[in-house]
Amino acid sequence: MLMLVRGARLYAGDGRVAPGLVDVEVAEGGHVARVVPYDDQREPASTGRLIEAHGDLLSPPFVEPHIHLDTALTVGEPRPNASGTLWEGIARWSERKRTLTREDVIGRATEVLRWQAANGVLHVRTHCDVTDERLVALDALAEVRDRVRDVMTLQIVAFPQEGIVSFPGGERLLTEAVARGADVVGAIPHFEDTREDGVASLRTAFELAERHGLRVDAHCDEIDDEQSRFVEVLATLALRSGLRDRATASHTTAMGSYNGAYSYKLQRLLARSGINLVANPFANLGLQGRFDGYPKRRGLTQVKEMLAAGVNVAFGHDDVMDPWNPLGTADPLQTALVGLYAAQLTGAEEIPTAYSMITDRAAAVLGIGEEYGLRPGCPADFVLLPAGSPAEAVRRQVRPRYVVSRGRVVAETPAAPTRLAWPGEAPVDVDFTRP
Repeated sequence: MLMLVRGARLYAGDGRVAPGLVDVEVAEGGHVARVVPYDDQREPASTGRLIEAHGDLLSPPFVEPHIHLDTALTVGEPRPNASGTLWEGIARWSERKRTLTREDVIGRATEVLRWQAANGVLHVRTHCDVTDERLVALDALAEVRDRVRDVMTLQIVAFPQEGIVSFPGGERLLTEAVARGADVVGAIPHFEDTREDGVASLRTAFELAERHGLRVDAHCDEIDDEQSRFVEVLATLALRSGLRDRATASHTTAMGSYNGAYSYKLQRLLARSGINLVANPFANLGLQGRFDGYPKRRGLTQVKEMLAAGVNVAFGHDDVMDPWNPLGTADPLQTALVGLYAAQLTGAEEIPTAYSMITDRAAAVLGIGEEYGLRPGCPADFVLLPAGSPAEAVRRQVRPRYVVSRGRVVAETPAAPTRLAWPGEAPVDVDFTRP
């Protein structure tokens, strides 16, 4: 036995916690060997490590379904996004990417991946701008993917930030990015010059993905224009091509402006198609509604409605200190907290759903469900959180006590109680676990 985690509450998926406490045995080779009822006398082999959970939540690792590692940590370079709009952000990045070097991209991406690993993220999908003749960022992120593969999995989306059809050489660059090892094919139909160009761009992305056996993840309808309806095109292509849940529509913020009748039709189509949706609360709340007076739109897709319709929806962090978001620590529990408030997932059964949107629902987006979880035979990837439930982890914004990858501890956060000296009373530790 490589490791024994004793006396944990086990996250069972879909926001649920399994009854009772369990012991999880990790075998040599870094996979889960057994999950058995808690026994306070059970000991690991002489060479194994013992982790006492004390009833804390043991969960598969967090999954980041949408981030931009190539742009991360470039906020203010070459100058700030003064308007705070998506469009000025793209313009600022267009300037910054001319100065990219291999070392620049590797250094920034690796730093954010360290933040993610410390926060319990062990599976990441990053979008990478490929509207660059040099494809510097793509090659650099491919190197990073190889460097971190023993700790975390990294999927790279070939993302045509400035378009496929409307950008000179866009289709050629997208094709070259796939040839150089991109894992997923991207698109941005609402940024193309015309509706027809947007539809053509999605067709190109799907044809390329089918030809190479890849997934599709498109920035789709990331705009407040209620006439932007490319998600119906993406869903139809996914349905008719057979890609289905191998296709993802990210953002879809225009959905927040659709009328009720069209939304009802769309829910049925998306559910039939099997596609995934990824909402990105930080960027969606920060960038959308910038052209509105009051009332000002929330800037988020129809999270509750699509969940109710049976569509898989996940939450992503998206940007970390770049032209679109000046803040961020790459912490998925922050994403879940902001997302549940923005989408009004505040019911007793809805808060745990927000947790599933950064774990098992996000894993479904990446297509890693078969190896994701704490079942015997799965890789021993997990986090031990100082909380009794997913809802408590989100409420208290806890840091993982341990982050374990392939049976090895890669991050550890010691407990640090807060001491409060209330006037007239002796100092005490503040206990945030009480309701």
